[in-house]
Amino acid sequence: MFPLGLAVISMLYATVGQAGGTAFLGLMVFAALPPTEMRPTALALNVAVATYSTWVLNRNRVVDWTMLRPLLFSSTPMALGGGLIVLRDYIYRPMTGSLLLLAGAVMALRRDRATDHDRQMPLWGTASVGAIVGLVSGLTGVGGGVFLAPTLIALNWASPKQATALSSPFILVNSAVGLAGVLLAGQVPSLHFGSYAIAALGGSITGTAIGLKWLGQTATRVILAGVLFAAGIQMVLV
Repeated sequence: MFPLGLAVISMLYATVGQAGGTAFLGLMVFAALPPTEMRPTALALNVAVATYSTWVLNRNRVVDWTMLRPLLFSSTPMALGGGLIVLRDYIYRPMTGSLLLLAGAVMALRRDRATDHDRQMPLWGTASVGAIVGLVSGLTGVGGGVFLAPTLIALNWASPKQATALSSPFILVNSAVGLAGVLLAGQVPSLHFGSYAIAALGGSITGTAIGLKWLGQTATRVILAGVLFAAGIQMVLV
């Protein structure tokens, strides 16, 4: 049932441009994976899932690479540093869960706008957001997309659809860099990672297609808020 759970989670998250790292971690708790394997396995799954999503989004020309580049420039070194830090479990869970609940609240209270045009991101803002989200990404193992999208939307720097398109490549790069740090810190993915990756990738293929063809701005915002709330509650209570 564990691979099936990964596939369903990946599908739901992919509809809003996310890889599913947070819910992957929650599912691993129920599957009793060793704590030392959870973060590297989640990051490695993020890389597998986000690679496909990024390829599809780029092929459909919906990724704003001009907006994304400065975010990656400031986030990647912080993601590496965060990956090198191993937090104790009693700090890791409530910290990650609280951040996700906060992000979900921002999305739930956000009003839809009639236009997709947003104010331009200032350079200082891009560097600050990228650095903070990159550090959190490496520390928690969730890739950073669930933190990036609500922040960009709340600051009027991107519409829900734009933020969703930016999330997959952001997750891909930061998860890969964070995974490198985690490996250097001595943590390695599960030996069954291959079968887990196949299941998660299958879900991502379905979810990405749904997100591109059938979801509007309101649906994207509502689903993302629900995903964040569910993941945050799971991390705090489990």
